[in-house]
Amino acid sequence: MARLDVDRVGHSIAAALPRDAGRDPLLPASEGLYRADRERDSCGVGFVADMKNRPSHRIVQQGLQILANLDHRGAVGGDPTMGDGCGILLQIPFGFFAAECAALGIELPADGQYGLGHLFMPRDAAACRLVEAIVAEAVASEGLTLLGWRDVPFRSADLSPSVRATEPGQRQLFIGSPKPIEDREAFERQLFLLRKVISNAVYTRRAEGLAEFYPVCLSARTVVYKGMVLVHELGHYYEDLSDPRFESALALVHQRFATNTFPSW
Repeated sequence: MARLDVDRVGHSIAAALPRDAGRDPLLPASEGLYRADRERDSCGVGFVADMKNRPSHRIVQQGLQILANLDHRGAVGGDPTMGDGCGILLQIPFGFFAAECAALGIELPADGQYGLGHLFMPRDAAACRLVEAIVAEAVASEGLTLLGWRDVPFRSADLSPSVRATEPGQRQLFIGSPKPIEDREAFERQLFLLRKVISNAVYTRRAEGLAEFYPVCLSARTVVYKGMVLVHELGHYYEDLSDPRFESALALVHQRFATNTFPSW
């Protein structure tokens, strides 16, 4: 007997059905770019973008509003001021960082010609210096240039004591190339590999205090701000996110829905 091609049969049946067959009657019908048959339960995820790729601070604010609207879905423990954490991914606002770094004496290359990393750092000063040394060595080994460091401004005063107890230090680093970047896809892959090299170098040291290190992101396109804060706190916690110069044409937000996690960033 010939083997039944389940996938082919399934696709044939699906193609014969009406476009909105089996959809939840409480959902709207398919219209424009919206497809009712593609509807999925996305637990704690939201996305907003400008269709013409025009960066604005309004998109950042809308992303944070989506995050706040997910508040009813998140879990808290015995301490109601302590959640599972949340975050937002945005395009790198090159103008914002050019001004911020200039004030620090760091001259950044042209837009898209450098990578930006956001790192959770150890609170212990000696462990932090060790991570910085490891990062510098890894950057050099990959044939790239460490342009400088920036301390991420954040507000901890309103966080609960249980959250502040595990709050890491936070720094951003800027990475350039010794020659002009013509293939941005290749540069993005190089930054991805660099992030892995740094992580492996840090974690394999198994030195005291290094467990607090975590590479939040490293990219020439996007930057991520995340933390073990409640959804309505993220925009206030990170000062950058409330700065009108911080612009993006897209915002991807995530609220962590987990009830079995330890209080760790």
